[in-house]
Amino acid sequence: MVTLTNESPGAATPFAPPAEGELVVYRGLTLFDGTGGAQRPGVSIVVDGPVIRSVGDDADTAAAVAEGAEVVGLDGLFVTPGLVDAHQHLATPPDRPVAEAVLRRLVHSGVTAVRDMADDLRQVGDLARAARVGEIAAPDIHYAALMAGPGFFDDPRTHQVTRGAVPGHVPWMQAVTDTTDLPLAVAMARGTSARAIKIYADLDAPLVAAITAEAHRQGIPVWAHAAVFPATPGEVVAAGVDTVSHVTLLAHEAAEGPLTSYRDKPPVAHESLVTGEDARLDALFARMRGQGVVLDATAGMWASDALAGDDPESGERARRQTELAVALTAQAHRAGVELATGTDYETPPGEPFPALYEELAFLVKRCGIPVRDVLRSATLVGARSAGTADLTGTVEPGRQADFAVFGRDPLADIDHLRTITLTVKRGRRFPREAYAAPSPRETR
Repeated sequence: MVTLTNESPGAATPFAPPAEGELVVYRGLTLFDGTGGAQRPGVSIVVDGPVIRSVGDDADTAAAVAEGAEVVGLDGLFVTPGLVDAHQHLATPPDRPVAEAVLRRLVHSGVTAVRDMADDLRQVGDLARAARVGEIAAPDIHYAALMAGPGFFDDPRTHQVTRGAVPGHVPWMQAVTDTTDLPLAVAMARGTSARAIKIYADLDAPLVAAITAEAHRQGIPVWAHAAVFPATPGEVVAAGVDTVSHVTLLAHEAAEGPLTSYRDKPPVAHESLVTGEDARLDALFARMRGQGVVLDATAGMWASDALAGDDPESGERARRQTELAVALTAQAHRAGVELATGTDYETPPGEPFPALYEELAFLVKRCGIPVRDVLRSATLVGARSAGTADLTGTVEPGRQADFAVFGRDPLADIDHLRTITLTVKRGRRFPREAYAAPSPRETR
């Protein structure tokens, strides 16, 4: 092989994971490890490059120190696994500086992974690569390629994410009918390096089931909208999907008319559903629990400033949707459904902390879910939703060194997330004090 003397070394990777053999001992911390055990004080985490070597008492670190490990004192501080935002959109429309600013804020806020729920994957794929190799400060990005019925592709967002091509006819966003060659369609989606197929809208139950079966045959999960129209929530779950998004869409299991299309949603039995005791939803949640379907609730989305609206009609809609989200999310939790913590919006660029903090607070304060359960949702269940629970989501030996350090105990008060002092992602440290607010070019 000929080596070219002018070969470029490539872009700089200032945020690359450390190499195997670079040992760091984090000592003196109080640990919530995400496995379900009790919080433990006086813990040390020994990290070897990008991986956790051991987790134990402070007294058990002598061997690592003898090997020349760097020692980082975390006395009086609190550690959780890295947080996961299970519902992000980083490139609708594509704007690289804005996306990088969002990602930089996330990783400096304890977020070590996000699920991107279908965008322009030409850009998202490169953001994921840049995050993985350390060109940019960012969580790991796990993303989906979208499939929907042809009627969906006059949505303006589909044009934003396929500029230069034809909406519905690109590998990352495909229009599907009962004549589609599904093995080829799924293979094309996998060719984008997508981690999952997202099933979105305007597909009937047999087609949702067929896409899901083919995706699973090819070894790729399916992340679906909770109602696909005309496929009902019950039909989506029966198809065997791995996650469903948007708890308020589950209300269409109790719709007052047939489901037809994404744009023509029938009314739902609001007064019955906001009691949180609807038998139709109980049956659906029981099936979700039995099949291990994760619910990406996006529960606080309608309570956000992003969706509050600027007129009385939209404000009332947001209020009713919020009321519905509170009731159904609490009902799902009582039924034992695994909840992931997605957002589907972001706080304004000038805000110091991401929307994920608002979602976690909403689950605790409005839905009444215990903080311990919410933190488990934001860590281990988030990793499950992204298909990475074998690698991350808990602080254990052999897992990726993904964890967050807080000045005050988030189990005592979910608002203590705002005392974040350090994020460790794949062993690389991101001190909160190093966070730089976005420049004017990085804001919309």
